[in-house]
Amino acid sequence: MDTIASLFSFITTPVSWVIVQFHSVYGSIFGPDTGWAWGLSIVSLVILIRICLIPLFVKQIKATRAMQTLQPEMKKIQERYKNDKQRQSEEMMKLYKETGTNPLSSCLPILAQSPFFFALYHVLNSIASNDTIGVINERLLESAQKAHIFGAPLAAKFTDSPDKVEALNSTLLDVRVVTAIMIILMSLSQFYTQRQLMTKNVDTTVKTPFMQQQKMLMYVFPVIFAVFGINFPVGVLVYWLTTNVWTMGQQMYVIHNNPTPGSKAQAAYLERLSKHVAKHGKTRNRRERAIVKAIVGKGRDRNEYERKFINGLNKAGLAAQADGNVIRSESSAAVQAEDGTSTATATVPKRQQPKRQSKSQRQSGTAKAAGEPMSLTKDDAPEDTKPAAKKGDAKPAGNGSTRSKAQSGQRKGPQRPKSPSKK
Repeated sequence: MDTIASLFSFITTPVSWVIVQFHSVYGSIFGPDTGWAWGLSIVSLVILIRICLIPLFVKQIKATRAMQTLQPEMKKIQERYKNDKQRQSEEMMKLYKETGTNPLSSCLPILAQSPFFFALYHVLNSIASNDTIGVINERLLESAQKAHIFGAPLAAKFTDSPDKVEALNSTLLDVRVVTAIMIILMSLSQFYTQRQLMTKNVDTTVKTPFMQQQKMLMYVFPVIFAVFGINFPVGVLVYWLTTNVWTMGQQMYVIHNNPTPGSKAQAAYLERLSKHVAKHGKTRNRRERAIVKAIVGKGRDRNEYERKFINGLNKAGLAAQADGNVIRSESSAAVQAEDGTSTATATVPKRQQPKRQSKSQRQSGTAKAAGEPMSLTKDDAPEDTKPAAKKGDAKPAGNGSTRSKAQSGQRKGPQRPKSPSKK
């Protein structure tokens, strides 16, 4: 065992013990000396580690979103104190403290996983060097050296010499083909994971330097994996490919069910949620209620997709409550029938205007069809609205409370008497 491995024996010993335990299970199924037994042991080790790191992954998501939110404020600080680096750093730390964010939180899963990756590398390197390590004794060492994955030994590398590969009962062509394919898959999975994050789960309304950095990492990380991957043993490539696939699937789940506000993924999620709520008239579970509650609590600060979601509920006759629940709105234009189908009704009946009668009906005073409102005729009109008597008729008693209508061509109102014509 080399000096570095001895210094980190507290990590390599537990990792080797976990691999041996999984190997005893898979060895009873596939055989103790097969590549399936040892390869699945490494895959199971990755899954166990990633399950333990789920709380850190959740913390990473929250930290990343908090950093995205702070980017505009950070940019203002950089522009304000661009000539004073010390003051700039102090203001940055003050901003982190006030908001409770930590830039290193987004790197926690990678940092926490690094010791296990380092321990596995030394375990496989010791197998290739024919050295015992941790709980792997000589019998298990001989069994691991016989294990091949698609013809490539677990401890073989892309850069190994032909003599070293022959000592592991394999050929250089098999080793390089298998390692090249695994390096390509590892780089592609890393690229797709980062691209998925940039194209679907980033707030498109905010353009910050952080987005440019993430876009650059989308192309840099796959190249780094490809360069360093040729120095990794096959077992380590299995480990890293498995953890990349796990990260990709885990991120797809998060993007699908808990997207970043303002991103395209949120637009797709709220559209699905709106259809489900409109169909069943309620939210499904606590997570959906929490999302609706957060949207309602934003008020006027809602983004475009959140406003569209609230308007869609209103059009469906639903109202989102402050506690996250959704109820039927009394002012809805659609109600749920007993058979489950929605029928369009009006909550307030429209006021019906009476139809205008014809001239003959008004003169004869005949009633209209049954059920239709009656209109007033000349005979039914009040006395004060009847036309004045014609010339020659008796004038009504009184001081002229009723006025005669103005004759045609004359102005309304009192007329000035004409002056007598001069003869």
